[in-house]
Amino acid sequence: MSADRANSNVTSETSDVWSHHVPVPGTPDGFTLRTCYPANPNGVEVMLERWRPGTEEPPHSHPGDDMTVVVEGKMSIQFYRKEAGELVPDGERIFLHKGEVGYVRAGRIHDAKYIEDCKLVYVHNKAFGFQLPD
Repeated sequence: MSADRANSNVTSETSDVWSHHVPVPGTPDGFTLRTCYPANPNGVEVMLERWRPGTEEPPHSHPGDDMTVVVEGKMSIQFYRKEAGELVPDGERIFLHKGEVGYVRAGRIHDAKYIEDCKLVYVHNKAFGFQLPD
């Protein structure tokens, strides 16, 4: 199951990652794009990431919506919520495989584990940030 299905309120239709697209003069009708931040204050940051198997990110959040496309490999994401000052899992762990896309809403606490060698395209709405929970 992809992250967008497990967190049904975040999809390509609802994520800010897909906002602020504009037409480009001299290109075919129907084409729009969103360029990169900080040159475009309404832009995105895009990263090409590589992760070795067995590596992981601790529970954290980001200031903007994000989207991860798994180009190669297998990874997992666990969402968390705060309960009585502690982090507790929020739903089942989600596994993403080659060709799948996951979305995470801004401020949503999650971890990430890389099960196989991963190549990812990571898109963050506006400026990227990595925030550990209080």
